[in-house]
Amino acid sequence: MQDNIAKIKSMIRDIPNFPKEGILFRDITTALKDAQTLRLTVDEIYEAFKDEKIDYIAGIESRGFIYGMPLAYKLNCGFIPVRKPNKLPAETISQEYELEYGKDKIEIHKDALKKGDRVLIVDDLLATGGTAAAACSLISQVAEVIGMAFVIELEDLEGRKKLPKDVKVVSLVKYNG
Repeated sequence: MQDNIAKIKSMIRDIPNFPKEGILFRDITTALKDAQTLRLTVDEIYEAFKDEKIDYIAGIESRGFIYGMPLAYKLNCGFIPVRKPNKLPAETISQEYELEYGKDKIEIHKDALKKGDRVLIVDDLLATGGTAAAACSLISQVAEVIGMAFVIELEDLEGRKKLPKDVKVVSLVKYNG
């Protein structure tokens, strides 16, 4: 496992000063284009949750879709997109959350889940935790969140502290600073 994580981390490109001065962006596109790294990433998340009896993967827009779809296939479960406002065509339920300067909202279809469904939330990045916590709150309105999986966690931003303590959280690659 540690060799796999080291391989995944080695394929994530650092881009200084993007999207603005002083930010070090962790770019997953280099890890996505490499078939072996993409497979290792999905396999590592699968191994962490394969015994959890998952009904659905909820992928957070947009990079949660990238990892969530092959994971849903591998776990033999359905996929539910967690989208930004006004992107889903049918009736939705939503959860608002705080941004650094203002608020945002995420949505799922109202009929996407039912009581008793077991859901794994997937995204590429856990940073400040706002979007992940909102997704957890949104899904919990209807179903049971059994876990959250991230490819990258920026530990110094302490996003994990915003997530429920009773939910299993797995992040593959961790960065400080």
